[in-house]
Parts: sequence; structure tokens; C-alpha cells
Amino acid sequence: MSKYVVVTGASRGLGLAICRDILNSGMAVAAVARTYSTELQDLVASFPELCHFIQADLAELDAIPALCKSIVKEFGRPYGLVNNAAAGHDGVLATMPNGEIDSLMRLNVQSPMLLSKYLLRSMLLNKKGRIVNISSIIAKTGFNGLSVYAASKAALEGFSKSLAREVGKAGITVNCVAPGYMQTDMTGDLQGEKLASIQRRSPLGKLASVEDAAVMVSFLLSEKASAITGTVMTVDAGSTA
Repeated sequence: MSKYVVVTGASRGLGLAICRDILNSGMAVAAVARTYSTELQDLVASFPELCHFIQADLAELDAIPALCKSIVKEFGRPYGLVNNAAAGHDGVLATMPNGEIDSLMRLNVQSPMLLSKYLLRSMLLNKKGRIVNISSIIAKTGFNGLSVYAASKAALEGFSKSLAREVGKAGITVNCVAPGYMQTDMTGDLQGEKLASIQRRSPLGKLASVEDAAVMVSFLLSEKASAITGTVMTVDAGSTA
């Protein structure tokens, strides 16, 4: 199998767009998701030699070591990892169930850490690799009703900066991509005036698309980004400018 990248949350939205862009660049993809969506099935059918679906629920932290071991056994040592899978419970902290807080932090923070831990070992042996963690502009701007989600993404950014220092000497880069509001399932409730106000904040008068963010991920995975590590690349059509 050619040089490949593990992408989580690959069944729809940004994850699917990231898979498609990586495949179009000529690299292979191990697409990890809970469900084998119709869209992902179509993508696998379009790239049968390069795109492979792996079913996993990444909130089950105890299963991650075995998952990583099976991926390496089946496909060899990965070149890259894109930690995209995330949950975005919308709710005021004072009334959010503790179980929701726990599940969000497990999937958004602990899962990317463990996937990085176990897949990094192969990259260290290769003395080369790329890790791209998907953050959000919410980590820095904040947003009403998204305090726990914001905390999880801020944690991911801090993790990425420190990990970049740990593994840089081995030729491995670690970066974040922080998209703004995009038209995905996670932001599906953005309608009417709420959506219009976000678009007005953008100097370009529009939302960034999942394809816009996917292109940035592919760039960070490429040789052209070999001198970029420990940073956060914002893709938000200028709304935080």
C-alpha cells in the first residue's frame, strides 16, 4: 500500500472532504468512522485501491490500542494521522448532564491523544510523519452554549503545541486546523438571522466550506509544509480577522 493517512470521523462532513482531498493528492486513506455512510461507500468505490473503511467507536478509549495495532498490521506504518472525529453538544453548562461533559471530553480530547500515542510509534520508527488535529475558532473566540466544546478544542491546541516539541527531532510535524462555521451536520441548526450574522462578520461575506478546510489539511500533510509545526491554521473566511 502506498503512503497512507489515518482519518477519523470520515463518514461525512469535513472528515469525508479531507479523505477525498488526500485521495486526490495520490495518498491512501484508512477512513475510521462509526458508520459506513453512503457517501463514504461511494468514495471507497471511486478509490478501491487507496481508500479503506475501518469501523470504530472512538469514544471507547480502551479499544484504541488494539485498533491502532490492527491498522498498522493491515496497512503498515502510517505516514499521517488526522484527528477529526468530534462531538459538539450544544447546551448551557449549568444544565448540561455530567455524562455529556464526560463523553465530549473523551471523544474530543482523550481519543486524539491516544490515537496519537499509539500511531506515533510507527512514525518515530520511520523518522517522518504528520499529525493534524482539527480544532475550531471557538477555542479562541468562545461561543454561547459551547463552553465544554470550546474547552475540548483549546485542550487539543495545547496538546498539539507540546507534542510538536516532543517529536520534531524525529521529523514529525504536529499542527491544528481551526475551521470557522461551515455547513455541516454539526452546524445544521444555524439558520436565518443567526447564519446571516455569521456571514456578515466574514470579510468575504460567506462561510468557509469543508473543502476549504480539507485543502489546508492536505497542505499540512504535504512535503511543502515540512517547516510548519506547533501552530494553528485558521480557515474561517476571515470572520476572526
